[in-house]
Amino acid sequence: MQNTQEFVLKIENLDFGYTKEKPLYSNFSLALRRGEIVSVIGASGSGKSTLFELISGNLRPQKGSISAGKISWVFQDPYSSFHPSYTLYDQIADVASMEGADELSREVGIEMSLLQKLPHELSGGQLQRCSIMRALLMRPDLILCDEPTSALDNIIQLDVMRLIVRFLDRAGVLLITHDMDLARWSSDTVISLDDTKKGVR
Repeated sequence: MQNTQEFVLKIENLDFGYTKEKPLYSNFSLALRRGEIVSVIGASGSGKSTLFELISGNLRPQKGSISAGKISWVFQDPYSSFHPSYTLYDQIADVASMEGADELSREVGIEMSLLQKLPHELSGGQLQRCSIMRALLMRPDLILCDEPTSALDNIIQLDVMRLIVRFLDRAGVLLITHDMDLARWSSDTVISLDDTKKGVR
């Protein structure tokens, strides 16, 4: 899919590994524009989560460069991504402006009254919609989605991914998933870390 909008993530000639004998990335490059989804798939230990840590700045490349716009996250387990003792509204307001929250809540299918509840009072699907709402209210350039549907049942998985796709005019999305069918359905580009560390296939 051709897209002339600006890049929200550029990775150029990345080298990284926890040991010199077994690098996770060697001369790895990736470019992602606003309005695109790039999916990263691979077995456990292939470097998917490490890539997100590098993009977030929690780890530093051993070689190469990473340039990213403002980042927000949607995590794998919606229950562990919220503190159990505070209302969802307070937790979202702690990290994002609530301007436009009423309209966005309708778009993501969450009643504003639900935000006054504690996380355990919502279903997994409802809570993941709150996670997406939080991510969007942070006005990011890039949303990092770490297995955002794996803790949900099949029907809710599709609903959540359709919701993420719906908001692509606002950000670019980098998606970690084990689900190749989901990656192919939703993504402009799929990168398999099992096959290559050389860049986008």
